[in-house]
Amino acid sequence: MTQPATATAAAPRPGPDEFAKPGFGRLLVAEWTKIRTVRSTLWSLILLVVLDLGFTALLVGLTIAQWDNTSPTDRAQIAADPVSFILGSGFFLSQLAICVLGVLVVASEYSTGMIRASLLAVPRRLPMLWAKATVFALVVLVLGIAVSFGSFFIGAAISGDKIEVSLGDDGVLRAVIGGGLYLAMLGLFALAVGAIVRHTAGGITGVIGFVLVLAPLAMLLPGSVGDHIHAYLPSEAGALIAKAHQGPDDILSPWQGYGVFALWTVALLAVAAYLLKRRDA
Repeated sequence: MTQPATATAAAPRPGPDEFAKPGFGRLLVAEWTKIRTVRSTLWSLILLVVLDLGFTALLVGLTIAQWDNTSPTDRAQIAADPVSFILGSGFFLSQLAICVLGVLVVASEYSTGMIRASLLAVPRRLPMLWAKATVFALVVLVLGIAVSFGSFFIGAAISGDKIEVSLGDDGVLRAVIGGGLYLAMLGLFALAVGAIVRHTAGGITGVIGFVLVLAPLAMLLPGSVGDHIHAYLPSEAGALIAKAHQGPDDILSPWQGYGVFALWTVALLAVAAYLLKRRDA
C-alpha cells in the first residue's frame, strides 16, 4: 500500500528587497567605516593637525621675534591681511598632507585590490565614488575648519600687540572658515586625481605638481599672460578664500577664486566618473 505523497513546502522566494542595491546612506556608512578604521588615514589626519598648528606657532613666533628688524614694506603687507599671514604659515604642509591623503583614499583601494570587492557590492559604480567623495570632503571640512580656528587663535595670541586681529574684523571670520573650505576642496581635487590615475605615486606627483610646481612656472611667463594663468590655477585661486580681502594684485576676489577651484574640481570628478564607468577595475 503506497503512502500518500507529502507535499513539500516550497522554499520562500526572496523578495525584491533582498536583491536591492545598497542605498546611498549605507554607502556613506561604509565609506566612513573605511576612513576611520584605516590607520594610515587616521595618522595622516593627526599629522595634518600637528603640522598646521605647529608650523603656525613656529613661523608666526619667528616673525614676531624679528619684528623690529622687519622692513616697513613687509610689516604693511602683514598688517593689510593678518589672517592670511597667520593661516598661510601652516597651510603649506597641511596642503601636502591633504593631497597625499586624497589620492590614497582612492588609489590605495586599487593597489590592494579592495576596489573589486567594493564594485561587487555596488555594481553601478558611480554611487560608490560619490559616497567616497562626500564622506572624505565632510571629514576634511570639519577638521579643516577646526584647524583653521586653532591656527588663528594660536597666531593671534603669539602676535600680541604687534599684529592686531580679531574674528570681529571685516572678512576675518569668513577667511578662517574659508581655510577649512579650501582644504575640503583640495581633498576632493586630490581624490579625483587619484581616481583618474589609479596609482598612488603617480597621483601624488600629479596633485603636488598642480599645487606647488605650476604656480612658479606660470609666473615666469611674460607680461599679464603669466599673471592670469597663475591666478586661475586651482590652488592659487582656491587659496584666496582664506584671505580677508582681495589684495591689490589679486585678479579674482576670494569667492571668485573659490569658484574657479570648484570648477577645476568638478571637471576632474566628471573625468573620474567617466573613466570609472568605462575602465575595468
